[in-house]
Amino acid sequence: MTKESDDNKDVSSMSEQNPISNQVEKKLEKLRQQLDIIDREIVSLLSKRQAEVERVVALKRAHNLPVYHPAREENVISHLRNQGMESGLDPDYIEELYRRIFRQSRMEQTARLAQKGIRSGATVLIIGGLGSMGLYFARWFSDAGYFVRSLDRDDWPNAEKLCDGVNLAIICVPIEVTRTVAYKLGPYLSDNCVLADITSIKEQPLKAMLDAHEGPVIGLHPLFGPNTSTLDKQIVVVTPGRNMPSCQWLVDQFSAWGSIILQVNAKEHDEVMSIVQALRHFATFVFGQFLRRKHVDLSSTLEFSSPIYRLELGMVGRLFAQDPELYAEIIFASRGRRTLLKEYLASLTENLTMIENGDKEKFCNEFKKIAEWFGPFGEQAMRESTYLIDKLIERF
Repeated sequence: MTKESDDNKDVSSMSEQNPISNQVEKKLEKLRQQLDIIDREIVSLLSKRQAEVERVVALKRAHNLPVYHPAREENVISHLRNQGMESGLDPDYIEELYRRIFRQSRMEQTARLAQKGIRSGATVLIIGGLGSMGLYFARWFSDAGYFVRSLDRDDWPNAEKLCDGVNLAIICVPIEVTRTVAYKLGPYLSDNCVLADITSIKEQPLKAMLDAHEGPVIGLHPLFGPNTSTLDKQIVVVTPGRNMPSCQWLVDQFSAWGSIILQVNAKEHDEVMSIVQALRHFATFVFGQFLRRKHVDLSSTLEFSSPIYRLELGMVGRLFAQDPELYAEIIFASRGRRTLLKEYLASLTENLTMIENGDKEKFCNEFKKIAEWFGPFGEQAMRESTYLIDKLIERF
């Protein structure tokens, strides 16, 4: 008899000598079969839910309704959390599960609605059409049934012909040349053509477009880049210019693509974005610059790091993995932004004395003042960052 035969005999003997193990295994198998049945039912229900989503898509498409309805989604989430607790389930688990289901539903809706143009058949001219954002929007408009033309730096001799019969002209060029392009383009546009731009500052470009063109004018700021795969829940800031009713179809088109529309005046936009973009990006730049000058071994720091450090360093690394000229445009876009950054640097030097003296009391007093100023957002930030940290731990 071979050793393999002896091993099989030994296993068989052990099973015969342990009837309890056999009974447990049989019970486990029955329970697993029940779980398999439940899993099939869950998949079947998800399929039925998707069929209902198809009906929702058809209705929204027929009436040009937006994909994302934040108030309804939050109400449903709250109801499901309560239902989960009543059923003995972790409400956070239920919320995470359904937010994933809702996102998939929105993406399905967006993919279908993206093919519907609010003014399908209209002609869109993209100035800067060979740039990354120009190519990005060319694809979206083209997929939605629009006729798309491109006007890039070498196409100006044909500008008059390219502008003929255009319903929408979108300026997708660097910030520093947006005003020049607007003045150059204006004379070629008809009075009923909508003129728009996508720069991250709005006051100066909007004024230039209003001066250069007598027809409808609207400022846009998409808060996303050309690598974005879906417009689901992506924010598009709208700054009114002139004759907004004639521009509404463009706003409706972004809504149909799943974007969240935020309408503000140009001055307010620029003030807020100075903090959201310029200050944040510059602070990240300075931190990265300091790490490089100190010759910090990033790999070693990650080995000893907490998840929150990995998350923060990931955001720093993300900045330096992109185009420096893009961020230079954003940071140095206006005199007001540069003044804000000078104030930021001055505020850092105010802490030198505290650091030199090791003044913990002053640090704690300042910390408490800032925490009080942040108010309820502190608790919200804890919840959101904890969620991100947990996801990061799952990933790595």
